[in-house]
Amino acid sequence: MTDTSLSYAMRNVPRYTSYPTAPHFSPSVTADAYEGWLGGLTSSDSLSLYLHVPFCREICHYCGCHTKATRQEAPLVAYARTLAQELILTAGKLGGQGPVRHIHWGGGTPGLLPRESLLELTGLIRVLFNVAPDAEHAIELDPRNVTPDLAQTLAECGVTRASLGVQDFDFGVQKAIGRIQPHSVVVAATKALRDAGITALNFDLMYGLPGQSSETIRDTVAKTIALKPGRVALFGYAHVPWMRKHQRLIDEATLPGPAERIRLADLARADLLAAGYEPIGLDHFALPDDSMAIALHNGTLRRNFQGYTTDQGDQLLGFGVSSIGRLTQGYIQNIGDVGAWRRAVESDQLPVARGMALTTDDLLRGKIIEELMTSYTCDLEEACRRFDQPVEELSGPVGALSELIGDGLAEVDGWKVKIPAKGRPFVRLAAAAFDAYLAPAHAGEQKHSMAV
Repeated sequence: MTDTSLSYAMRNVPRYTSYPTAPHFSPSVTADAYEGWLGGLTSSDSLSLYLHVPFCREICHYCGCHTKATRQEAPLVAYARTLAQELILTAGKLGGQGPVRHIHWGGGTPGLLPRESLLELTGLIRVLFNVAPDAEHAIELDPRNVTPDLAQTLAECGVTRASLGVQDFDFGVQKAIGRIQPHSVVVAATKALRDAGITALNFDLMYGLPGQSSETIRDTVAKTIALKPGRVALFGYAHVPWMRKHQRLIDEATLPGPAERIRLADLARADLLAAGYEPIGLDHFALPDDSMAIALHNGTLRRNFQGYTTDQGDQLLGFGVSSIGRLTQGYIQNIGDVGAWRRAVESDQLPVARGMALTTDDLLRGKIIEELMTSYTCDLEEACRRFDQPVEELSGPVGALSELIGDGLAEVDGWKVKIPAKGRPFVRLAAAAFDAYLAPAHAGEQKHSMAV
């Protein structure tokens, strides 16, 4: 590990699951604006639906999600009831709608919703929307809550893919992050889902956790490979206690340093590749027959708030507290407080808190960043032609790549930008060069997670 690589790894940049990133959203985009955008949709607009359930049994120390702890069923039932009202309210605002190509349940732990609530909500979705027969229906699950009964319920709901939050199999690491989850629990959850017919499985792993070592992460990857999920996400833990106060429960002295983080990621990556997984973008891996690997090869891989995705919907509608949607005109984020969100919905008001109307420049730069993040290359001239913009206006961002180019982490040939293998762990830094909202004067401040 060179000093140069360490310097890059320690820089703070966005994850670029959107552009512009969510901190730049503002209250200037209102419910009225969103209603107008929804009214402009037509039958040629395919849809994706994201439903956020902000509840867990307990909050893990590392968590960066918008969620709260509950051990009672009443708040879950009440939340599902309001979610149903929001679905009805939003569907009534649509000027037209094409097929739903993708449904995603996130959280929190959406699997905590009672069986009756899950069946009612998924049934309502089929009534309100034109769900395509081949739509992917995915849900994020905590393995500790997955039982054969839940797996069967999800199958009845039409779920086709499940993501299991594994993180790490080592007991010491689990204790340090407040998530005790024995290997046997994950094995049982995997079996329950497959027995119910939900065979498309993702495992979410993390590197950079407190107490992780070469041995623990390689053991975690080996146990993952043995269970053979179709996809594996290998996320770098983002320690942002200034944003997530519960992360202060983690002893910072036990966190791997930048050089160790990179080494842990490299070890996990090498073992996944040796097992036949294909690398997908920055931090995902897929077996060759998985739809994500196929999307990579045919050029249809996308990136959104769920990370790398095969979602091909034109318009993303978000439902539930703090959910984010994206339409052609811009981004919308719902109210983050359950009570305020509920009051808005019960008043027949779209529960919008903030958003961002996209300019042509936003769309252009967003496309460039997405291409760099998904395929590690972008033809700037072609991108500019698509948005009828002069490529010369990108001279500044291209010039900002000079440091990365000098260190062999980026290449520019005319107006074509390419990230070579050596630079791929640092691709977020290349993407940041095209971020018009990332002021150079503040680029080193800890507003975002480390680059690697």
